[in-house]
Amino acid sequence: MKLLKRPATRKLPEANFTGDAWADVIYRGEEPSNARVNAVNFAPGARTAWHSHGVGQTLYIVSGIALIQSRGGNILEAHPGQVIWTPPDEEHWHGAAPDHFMTHIALWEGDDVSWLDHVTDAEYGGPRTHAL
Repeated sequence: MKLLKRPATRKLPEANFTGDAWADVIYRGEEPSNARVNAVNFAPGARTAWHSHGVGQTLYIVSGIALIQSRGGNILEAHPGQVIWTPPDEEHWHGAAPDHFMTHIALWEGDDVSWLDHVTDAEYGGPRTHAL
């Protein structure tokens, strides 16, 4: 067993995010593990660009109000304690509601992330469905 050194908190790049988002790496597996786990903090209105993960992604909402959308679907509003899973290669985005900060734990495998176009304000403001 060993205590892992945590890297410094890093601001996430404007190329892949709208607004202010910060990440803390919790775990970055080394071969044979490809696991990745980050705590990500979003300012109100901040969000990822459209993207997909080769083997999917799981989000655990820690605080605030999360907005998550798959390409072509309604925006899902999720709250603390809820878990969202996006299947492999599904284009999606996630971020904070316009009037709340939001923190989630993101889990995925490997570096197979395809970053796409930014989410427009019209897309971000689209119809919402509440997670059950």
